[in-house]
Amino acid sequence: MSQREFSEILSEVQAKIAAACARSGRSADDVQILAVTKTHGAEVVEEAWRAGLSVVGENKVQEAAWKKAASISGPEWHLIGHLQSNKVRQALGLFDCIHSVDSVKLADRLEFIADEIGASPRILLEVNVSGESSKSGMKPEEAHGVVRHIVENCPRLTLEGLMTMAPFSENPESSRPHFRRLRELRDSLEHEIGVGLPVLSMGMSADYEVAVEEGATLLRLGTVLFGDRPKIKPVRAVSDGDCAQGALDSFSGAGPTVRILD
Repeated sequence: MSQREFSEILSEVQAKIAAACARSGRSADDVQILAVTKTHGAEVVEEAWRAGLSVVGENKVQEAAWKKAASISGPEWHLIGHLQSNKVRQALGLFDCIHSVDSVKLADRLEFIADEIGASPRILLEVNVSGESSKSGMKPEEAHGVVRHIVENCPRLTLEGLMTMAPFSENPESSRPHFRRLRELRDSLEHEIGVGLPVLSMGMSADYEVAVEEGATLLRLGTVLFGDRPKIKPVRAVSDGDCAQGALDSFSGAGPTVRILD
């Protein structure tokens, strides 16, 4: 994809965001795009940055480790996938913000390592508002206790807001009640605990306009910007001469790998 083509796609997405903001009485300046670059190479990070997107998101610590080193400097890096406790130290060295804090245990681990290395990470709480067993995230009723714990016991952590993922559906409107519930939960937390939680990370390529209408401030967009993720296979299965720098083994997250052309 050329820079011109990407800029055109981005302009179309931004126009839809602006229209959704207008419908809901919001300013388009209140909504930011996070470019989801998972399984794409470092060249996609540069493409997004040069088009004006300042935040990229990765699902795996392992993938970000090699991709960030190979990428242009400038963008913020956000972890949007599940974070295992044994990856906390590495994650704190790579990411500006972690979207997937889903328990007191993980918050305490982040606080302990951050204090040890002198880091001050920004975090979001992942809330499973849909109740799907296949999704990570705390139950909505657990959020009040976790927020209070972080505020009272984790001075190294800056809690900025909440994140959720709606169930997949062909109909974007199906996501609306889940996004609304997250916004209402945020409002309740701010009122009852007296803490500011300005960030709502919700909405992806299939439902981002609905998310904006329901209050999203950070949209996690990948496919709508970059197209379908590349078909790939592990580098160990091919010769070194065939390796395409920046591709990824999506199963292990270890990269680099070779892309398989259709």
